[in-house]
Amino acid sequence: MLDPSERFSEILFGLIMVLTFTGSLSVATSGRQEVREMLVGAIGCNLAWGVVDAIMYLLNTLGQRGRGLVVLRTVRGARQVKDVQDLFAEALPESVVSILRPEELESIRERLAARPEPPARPGFESDDFRGALGVFLLVFLSTFPVVLPFVFLKDAMTALRISNAIAIAMLFLSGYAVARYSGYRPWRTGLVMVAIGVVLVAVTIALGG
Repeated sequence: MLDPSERFSEILFGLIMVLTFTGSLSVATSGRQEVREMLVGAIGCNLAWGVVDAIMYLLNTLGQRGRGLVVLRTVRGARQVKDVQDLFAEALPESVVSILRPEELESIRERLAARPEPPARPGFESDDFRGALGVFLLVFLSTFPVVLPFVFLKDAMTALRISNAIAIAMLFLSGYAVARYSGYRPWRTGLVMVAIGVVLVAVTIALGG
């Protein structure tokens, strides 16, 4: 239900949230109680934000579907294609609109006008809820690879180093995958995403996040 760029965004968000907890942990003075509080905070935060992100995904999907209905009704009600050229430009990729001749746009308009009347209001579909579940799981589950070293290792310094290595690997692999999907250079993009993730975490911690 989610394309690679959307999956990457959710994983990045989840990683930034959990790294604000692990990055603010003072390994020199932290005991098991402080580590336990960090774990609870990180898991609880990503659980909450996973729910928030899933709800926002549903609302955004509904808004986009509603806009699509508005565009469709406007196109169906137009008498000439020139009246809705801007809407075609909004609804279709620019590369597609630029090669369509006026008669082709008119043919599209006529065929849309001949279709059954669209629903009065947008509604949810089953895929929307699967997508929202995917958003929640990506944000929430991205917590665990980063915090698991603190569960299994008693030495906080060693756990932090392993945790950071895992986070860097996840950032790199996510960037690598998005680059392959988008046509960028995978290795360079992966490294850039690691750098961006580190900067975002540092800014979030500095601002009290």
